[in-house]
Amino acid sequence: MSLHPTLQPYADAWTHSIEAISEMVQPLVEGEWNQRTPCPGWSVRDIVSHVIGLDCEMLGDPRPIHSLPRDLFHVKTEHQRYMEMQVDSRRHHTAPEMTAELEYTVIRRNRQLRNESRDPGTTVRGPLGTDVTVEQAYRTRAFDVWVHEQDLRTALGRPGNLDSPGAHVVRDVLLEALPKVVAKDADAPRSSAIVFDVHGPVEFLRTIRVDIQGRGTLETAPALGPAATLTLDWETYVRLACGRVTPETVTDRIKTEGDPALTTAILNNFAVTP
Repeated sequence: MSLHPTLQPYADAWTHSIEAISEMVQPLVEGEWNQRTPCPGWSVRDIVSHVIGLDCEMLGDPRPIHSLPRDLFHVKTEHQRYMEMQVDSRRHHTAPEMTAELEYTVIRRNRQLRNESRDPGTTVRGPLGTDVTVEQAYRTRAFDVWVHEQDLRTALGRPGNLDSPGAHVVRDVLLEALPKVVAKDADAPRSSAIVFDVHGPVEFLRTIRVDIQGRGTLETAPALGPAATLTLDWETYVRLACGRVTPETVTDRIKTEGDPALTTAILNNFAVTP
């Protein structure tokens, strides 16, 4: 039985990104695995460990039995502790061990994708014991792997794939989070509109309208007389939304118009990944 059409775009995006990651890390020498990435607290090795670990969980493998050190400054929440277990348990693995495990995991996941027969709405176990649908799980993996591919590209000086299949999955996920960022987190004025004009490899123009009850909705229609407009490139949008940079470090890449207090509040609440 072939993969359900709803799941196919996420499988394609995951495959594209995981193959890019494998190609990037295969020739790395031992020292290069320790390079810092834009992902707070994680090296190249840590990101590859995270990718391997979560794909192993998708395969149903048991999580490692491991005690985290107490001095991991970047681990502050229960979600971060959960994610760190797969990472810290591999921190002393050698480069050949890392590439071998990655290759083996990719082979197993590709087999799983070929044999996937579950309905997209089937409930499965997600991180921290939460219940998610198969579709949510596939979508989250496509999102996660593309973002971490970009982390590795930044760390290794190998830019690219900003418009790959995973990029479009990431765009859609981040846009879904935008109404909450604007209406709730930034407390935009009621009965207002805020426009986001994003250019580059992935382009879009979106409006967040805040109604009289303070609820935000995402619209494709441009707004006349918006309370604020933010214009920025796609790479900066992603890095901000995924917490890889702070607004202060990319001010030269963002153009804002309208209420300065509002645009500042939006940018200060822009990061939506845990």
